[in-house]
Amino acid sequence: MKVSLFITCLSDAVYPRVGETMMRLLARYGILLEFPNVQTCCGQPAYNSGYWNEARAAAKTIISAFEDSDFVVTPSGSCAHMVHHYPELFKDVPEWHEKAKQLQNKVFEFSNFLVKVLGITDLGARFPHKVTYHPSCHGSRLLGVKDEPMELLKHIEGLQFVPLPFAEDCCGFGGTFAIKMSDISGAMVAEKASHVMETEAEVLVGLDMGCMMNISGHLRYRNQPVRVMHLAELLYEGVQNRDEQQAANG
Repeated sequence: MKVSLFITCLSDAVYPRVGETMMRLLARYGILLEFPNVQTCCGQPAYNSGYWNEARAAAKTIISAFEDSDFVVTPSGSCAHMVHHYPELFKDVPEWHEKAKQLQNKVFEFSNFLVKVLGITDLGARFPHKVTYHPSCHGSRLLGVKDEPMELLKHIEGLQFVPLPFAEDCCGFGGTFAIKMSDISGAMVAEKASHVMETEAEVLVGLDMGCMMNISGHLRYRNQPVRVMHLAELLYEGVQNRDEQQAANG
């Protein structure tokens, strides 16, 4: 099967290691991710701001980029869900409406692809640290990705999981929301960071770079040494830890 990586803007520009770790993890299972260079922004900022013509232009590029793919995997639940709006954008254009529906059906958030498509819950990872988890709004509420990341985390050797208080509360990023309503956004991320600190976790793991960037920025502002990681980064580091341990043991 042809599986393609939809990298997303924030991963490409700010967190390139997330895409790299996704590719390295999937390669262990014989999946060599394709990377269409023509891919661009999913159009979510334009869509949320009411600029639907501009959003359609971005959507056409994404649809065309992945038209020949069997599956499209992305590290962002937010961008994955934006693709679900594409049929609405092209409801009056039958050809593009059909293409948009086809893409919607084959786009998967990373943990969802691992667990639901590949049937993988245990990668043999070892990560002996205290970890808490932030479920991003788009991934958990709109895509319904709730159990998959927990399944992956609970199979990691040595990982001590600590539930995050009020985990379902939004971190306050929300893309353009953080700019348009910065005071409210700032209060929300301050509350989220306080709950992370309550757990005394060494690592905060998540599924969406927007949330990671927002929360990690506030934690740094408060001089908190909490490491913020995407799930793909944590899994890959855990697999490397396991490989190194096995090598040391001969």
